[in-house]
Amino acid sequence: MRNTKRSGGFFLCLILNMLISILGIIPAAVLLVLHFWLKISLWWSAIAFAIWVLCVVLWTAVMYLANRYGAVEDVPKENKNPYSVGNEKNKL
Repeated sequence: MRNTKRSGGFFLCLILNMLISILGIIPAAVLLVLHFWLKISLWWSAIAFAIWVLCVVLWTAVMYLANRYGAVEDVPKENKNPYSVGNEKNKL
């Protein structure tokens, strides 16, 4: 597979993952509304938001590292085909 010179980078992928998983912020938004309506602590909303950010960062880090270190090229193997072994000598 062809490698491009332009890589996405971790932070670009993190921003895109946050945009994709924007529905994960709903619990923090509900808790924020409950803060203004029922006067519950604002910390619950902040904790829910921090958990969402932490989950997205961890998922992005796992995918980034799996992509970076998982793409290992295979070592070239010896050609054991008896019909093509002689053809390699003629190419020189």
